[in-house]
Amino acid sequence: MRTDAGTGARRPREISYAQAVREALREELRRDSRVFLMGEDVGIYGGTFGVSAGLFEEFGSDRILDTPISEAVLAGAAAGAALTGTRPVVEIPFSDFLTLALDQIGNQAAKMRYMFGGAVRVPLVVRSPAGSGTGAGAQHSQSQEALFCHFPGLKVAVPSTPYDAKGLLKTAVRDDNPVVFLEQKLLYKVSGPVPEEEYLLPFGKADVKRAGSDLTIVTWGRMVGLCLEAAERLAAEGISAEVVDPRTLVPLDSGAIVSSVAKTGRLLIVHEAVRTGGFGGEIAAIVADSAAFPLLKAPIRRVAGFDIPIPYSPVLERNAVPTPERIEAAARDLVGRTATV
Repeated sequence: MRTDAGTGARRPREISYAQAVREALREELRRDSRVFLMGEDVGIYGGTFGVSAGLFEEFGSDRILDTPISEAVLAGAAAGAALTGTRPVVEIPFSDFLTLALDQIGNQAAKMRYMFGGAVRVPLVVRSPAGSGTGAGAQHSQSQEALFCHFPGLKVAVPSTPYDAKGLLKTAVRDDNPVVFLEQKLLYKVSGPVPEEEYLLPFGKADVKRAGSDLTIVTWGRMVGLCLEAAERLAAEGISAEVVDPRTLVPLDSGAIVSSVAKTGRLLIVHEAVRTGGFGGEIAAIVADSAAFPLLKAPIRRVAGFDIPIPYSPVLERNAVPTPERIEAAARDLVGRTATV
């Protein structure tokens, strides 16, 4: 806790998303000697985005392992290490490169516990920066969370705040199943309140980031912040938007989503990933199959990334994914209102 200089009141400290992830890693490395971090440039360099800075100096080369540039070998070695009783955390520098390790993650690690009838555990966390916004071009800017949700046996977390990032990562490290943990690049410098005392956040428990009554916005990752900004402006027009962040897509808190939609009667799904095959379609199907469906006052809407590779041009890149303007326009349309002039 920190003390406010003006009032003397105690307030939570604020740290960045990157610091929250690093703090979670440091605490778990200290807590359990079986935990280790491995990846490309995670040691002396401190990680592609500086998240692991300082860990090599504290824990040494036996616990912070720099690896060759081979995602397939990296993920395969980590899966094997997990099977032998250690708890590896793997950093892949861009989530786009997870496709190079798809067999090891989705076809091996995800299936082993089931195939051995629960006799083995696969406590593996695969961390990776995801999403656009850094001018990194089409091969380093994708949002591929839906791909990993398709593999039974994998858990998928997409935290949107420093608080969620730390609590969910600590839970992921302690889980006995493989977890794909996606960190949106533009969130690394975003700060927010994070308690100094230890805490964990459960998987499969959504968080209502903002309560509302006119429509439900379901979103995750970086889009949560954009939707909250949009909700604030919509409130000035008399539109009350409830923003629901699943925090984990697998397991998914479908009950919280259905409950919110039943209350508001409208559903807007927002995600950065491309629209076709995006996880938003799954959420729409869940609501369509639920008791909330007959309570809908308008068709379910999605605001998603366009079905194009992410452009290198900053202007085109910004507009290839949902913008606050697109989110607000869709919300107004759902409640049957136009912008206030």
